[in-house]
Amino acid sequence: MGAEGGGRRRPLRVGVYVGCGAVLLAGCASMPDGGDLRDVESTPRQDAQVRVFAMPPRDDARPEEIVQGFLEALTSDDPQYETARKYLTESARRKWKPYESTTVLADGPNTVTQHSGARDGSDDYVFTLTGDKVATVDAQHAYAPDGGTYKKSVYLTQQKDKQWRIDGLPQGVLMGKSDFQRNYQSVNKYYFASTVPTGSGGRPGAVADPIYVRKEVDPMTETVRALLRGPTRWLDPVVRSSFPSSTALRKGVRSLTPDDQNKLTVPLNAKADHVGQTQCTKMAAQLLFTLKDLTPTGVDEVELERSDGSQLCVLGDDRAGTVAAHGPGKPPEYQYFIDAKQRLVRLLAAGSGKDPEPVPGALGEGDKALRAAAVSRGEDSAAGVSLDGRSLYVGSLVSGGSLGEAVLRSAGKTEDERLTTPSWDGSGDLWVADRDPGKSRLLLLEGGAGEPVTVRTPQLDGRIKAVRVAADGVRIALIVEKDGRTSLQIGRIEREDKSGERPGVSILELRSATPQLEEVTAMSWAADSQLVVVGRESGGVQQMRYVQVDGSTPLRSLPSALTGVKEIAASEDEQQPLMAYSVDGIVRLSSSSQWQKVVKEGSAPVYPG
Repeated sequence: MGAEGGGRRRPLRVGVYVGCGAVLLAGCASMPDGGDLRDVESTPRQDAQVRVFAMPPRDDARPEEIVQGFLEALTSDDPQYETARKYLTESARRKWKPYESTTVLADGPNTVTQHSGARDGSDDYVFTLTGDKVATVDAQHAYAPDGGTYKKSVYLTQQKDKQWRIDGLPQGVLMGKSDFQRNYQSVNKYYFASTVPTGSGGRPGAVADPIYVRKEVDPMTETVRALLRGPTRWLDPVVRSSFPSSTALRKGVRSLTPDDQNKLTVPLNAKADHVGQTQCTKMAAQLLFTLKDLTPTGVDEVELERSDGSQLCVLGDDRAGTVAAHGPGKPPEYQYFIDAKQRLVRLLAAGSGKDPEPVPGALGEGDKALRAAAVSRGEDSAAGVSLDGRSLYVGSLVSGGSLGEAVLRSAGKTEDERLTTPSWDGSGDLWVADRDPGKSRLLLLEGGAGEPVTVRTPQLDGRIKAVRVAADGVRIALIVEKDGRTSLQIGRIEREDKSGERPGVSILELRSATPQLEEVTAMSWAADSQLVVVGRESGGVQQMRYVQVDGSTPLRSLPSALTGVKEIAASEDEQQPLMAYSVDGIVRLSSSSQWQKVVKEGSAPVYPG
């Protein structure tokens, strides 16, 4: 392979070497014609700014070289896989669909050669590609964890010019995990929640829809195209796009690049020609939220154009928040936990160094002993679970406010069979699970009051141990226990709004966000599409890590090690520090990346939500 702007050595885990690691103008050594196939571990790329290009097949290359060269080309930064196509026959080039999927293996693919494995009796070669599957990225760029063994065949034939070429191959692209991490990056597309009430000021809530795009192959243009094509299948039932159906980039537009003022102009086709200003600004807001972190400096302004080049609308990043509610809204003012007296107390989120103080109202000033609590996202009310886990109380955070009767009671026989820590969504509804084995259920209290709604969970396989609802109100994270194993499951919240009746609420299409962990003991939302979890792998020790809602691992620095973590709290505002309850008491991860003790006696740390 050749490299632009630097160099590296990156042989794949496949049969033989083709090409070489390039250091600027270093040339490639000649390729042996024979020899046994052998496995070579891939090595990670050292310079993230290097662009890597594949080498085309050399004359009279042996079949082993053709297979290896093709696999190597799949991991290059060739925009249209033009070099990879040179390893195929004309017929195979027409049939091959590289954008159909990307299969990720634990290591690079292994190859097994079979001579004269012809499909039609001719003197062809057959190579079997094998490996352990890790994940699949589909045609919508959506990532999904996968498992089992990968086994597909590649057929080679000798053309009339005596050159060997691939004549039959599986659809899509194949590569090892390290090459996938080097080639792809996770990006959040944004749509608007369609099944929950609008936020303050009638603004729709923005919902993150994570996808993976190739890092060095115009990721901005590909992300915009993916946004215009609509949400991924998993999220589609609960969100909507402001772009009219079939909206696309204007014909002939090949690349989008911000100008030197960080303004991006997006020319659209005729499907968007007649949208009004209100709709257009929502379209622009979707783009601004999506493109915010895609470049080092971000995109500060978006201009949308009609098919004739005239302006539709312009929206700056400073105004996008007035169009739609994005993330947790305002930064949290306080951090909260239960102190040694079983009261709800708070600390300034800014970390002023002041001692914790009881919250205003009965949950902080009264005599009700608590073991867990949740604070509304507006920080004007809170819900507390009694020390025995049996009762749920809701009260305002106003000095002198009374508590009243419990809004919910559990009949579970032991503390572990009663109520979980509750969670507030962005619409002001309160969620909690009752772990009573005789009546295990997930409950929703609209506005934190009234008769609880039993949430349908038709695909739940196990018992809920913890509940956290995303700020957008359409995604929920559950720790689920079954047969002694606990996992983190992400579900989609669907609401049936029947006129004159209470809405029916369901959690559908639960999927694991931690397939590699055998045990998950604590979790919290830590960004629009990320959570921080505490757990362990099979045979491993406790660890803390970030995970994506799609089950992938984000390229984000791991939290510093902490001993004996029992509970974890994070804010969807990524600027806020982590908090935890550990053997050292309540601790907080400071900006210096070192955990600092807040108090020795305390438990159940939470941020609003």
